[in-house]
Amino acid sequence: MTTITRVKTGSKFEEHASYSRVVAVDDWILVSNTAGRNPDTGEIPADVSEQLRQVFANIERGLSAVDSDLTDVVSVKIFIQNPADTETVMTLFGQTMRGIDPVITVTCPPLGSEVYKVELEVTAYRGAGRAEVHRIDTSAQ
Repeated sequence: MTTITRVKTGSKFEEHASYSRVVAVDDWILVSNTAGRNPDTGEIPADVSEQLRQVFANIERGLSAVDSDLTDVVSVKIFIQNPADTETVMTLFGQTMRGIDPVITVTCPPLGSEVYKVELEVTAYRGAGRAEVHRIDTSAQ
């Protein structure tokens, strides 16, 4: 039988819009589009790098609630408010996700508020970080 786990973080946005931060369906884990608001203080850093660090912390917090972590991430959608921040975001993203190497989509749409500089939406598979990985490099062909 399928097990569905819904994780709420207490965000007023989750309550208002009736959504969950994380939904796990058996070992598949979906994490809602996540911004860099500190859930304990409500503050959002002004710097895009600091926002992205907070985004990762928020995602890790949600993943840990369902016995997972960033190493289980297999797909990421990256939303960057200002295209000029793309290099900064991608550099920090690369440093954080090095060796995990999920598939990604990067886009620069307007976000829900101009205060948000970067948001991530992730899909994870519980246990992927411990799985045997086969890497294929098609550039040498």
